[in-house]
Amino acid sequence: MSDRRTFLQTTAGAAAALALPRWTRAAAANAADLDPIVSEIDKRHDESLKLLQTWIHQPSIAAENRGMSEGYDVKQVDPSEWSSPPWDAALVDKPGLGKVVIGRGAVNQKGPEATFLAALHAIRGAGRKLPVNLVFVAEGEEEIGSPHFHQVVHRPEVLAAVKKCSGIFMPSSSQGLDGEVTITLGAKGVVELELISSGEKWGRGPRKDVHSSNKARLDSPAWHLVEALATLVAPDGNDPAIEGFAAKARPVSPAEKKMIAEAANRLSEANAKKLLGVDHWVHDVSWQEALELLVSRPTVNIEGLVGGYTGPGGKTILPGRAVAKIDMRLVPDMTAAEALATLKAHLAKKGFADIEVKMSGGYDPTSTPADAEMIRVSNAVYRRHGIDPVLLPRNAGSWPGYVFTGDPLRLPAGHFGLGHGSGAHAPDEYYVIESANPKVQGLDGATRSYVEFLYELVATA
Repeated sequence: MSDRRTFLQTTAGAAAALALPRWTRAAAANAADLDPIVSEIDKRHDESLKLLQTWIHQPSIAAENRGMSEGYDVKQVDPSEWSSPPWDAALVDKPGLGKVVIGRGAVNQKGPEATFLAALHAIRGAGRKLPVNLVFVAEGEEEIGSPHFHQVVHRPEVLAAVKKCSGIFMPSSSQGLDGEVTITLGAKGVVELELISSGEKWGRGPRKDVHSSNKARLDSPAWHLVEALATLVAPDGNDPAIEGFAAKARPVSPAEKKMIAEAANRLSEANAKKLLGVDHWVHDVSWQEALELLVSRPTVNIEGLVGGYTGPGGKTILPGRAVAKIDMRLVPDMTAAEALATLKAHLAKKGFADIEVKMSGGYDPTSTPADAEMIRVSNAVYRRHGIDPVLLPRNAGSWPGYVFTGDPLRLPAGHFGLGHGSGAHAPDEYYVIESANPKVQGLDGATRSYVEFLYELVATA
């Protein structure tokens, strides 16, 4: 069809392209009656839940030596930190929320993805044709920085399909504890890497673990790493101190400042702190300042430190090697390549050229205009549900949409979906199945929202 437009739906682990045919009066009349699809959603509730639980049973953890994978990747877990085994996908009652499924990947990203797929099954089960055509693009390395995902746009058959697209859509459980929704106009970029200090590379200290009594006469690769880390940020550990790291960071515009101020007036600071389990923001800033920092500040974060003996009790050794796992978040006009280069230059200038920098993955930020079609469609569906969405310049997290929003495609990108979940990357990650709060949608309500989204895309085309 020469008049067909395409819309791309993508996730941290998988994507689908949607081609929008010309909307006819007959098709519009058919779409207006969604009751058969809603009935199909209700009928398939148990089946949809079972499919999500089966998916969570599959860990799908990405490894750095993997290529592209068909499944979604998730973060590693320590089962001892969970109230319910992370791969059991148990259905439990959570006070104030209702019935939730607990498991790694429940909200990031298998819950929303399974819910979107449930919407497609319901449309087909009701005897309807999908209002859009779908092309799925999958990758399983998002949680290690998507080191190979950029290759997707260089495959001729994929590029040919994606060139027809009008935007990027990522399914999401977008509702907060009170049912509120925040629409973000992009996301930060990220670089994930390891900093490795070793006696072998340094030429000082032991090349292997030795008895700690030798500290009296030997240098320590572990302390060497600590000293290097201390140069990356201000003394309080908050502001990046890597020379040139944030030099190109785009300042917050007046329009974005206004957007953030409006969001601060509408979003609950108490709920945000409750979800995070914290009492203070950095420097004890105000709620509005905290939101501005969240969406606009580049960061340097220590994910983990590994060196020497870490088992129970003590072991008197002087480690020959120590590793810091680092992530750096990037804002518009910064790039992953330049961030990595400035880090390496900084370490060399500070006298730590021996410390190995091993980047496992990363990608650039994304930005989307507020008047993009998918943002308007998302807004329309939310408002039909009585929700006035909060608008923010970007998501503080990251996803590899840069392959679509950047060259050569330059497509807008956004998230959509009702429903609620929390605990991504943390113990007891959950996704609401049956909501105790009428303002928050459970599995079936979230599924219906995707059906409405697909038909709204065509209705407003």
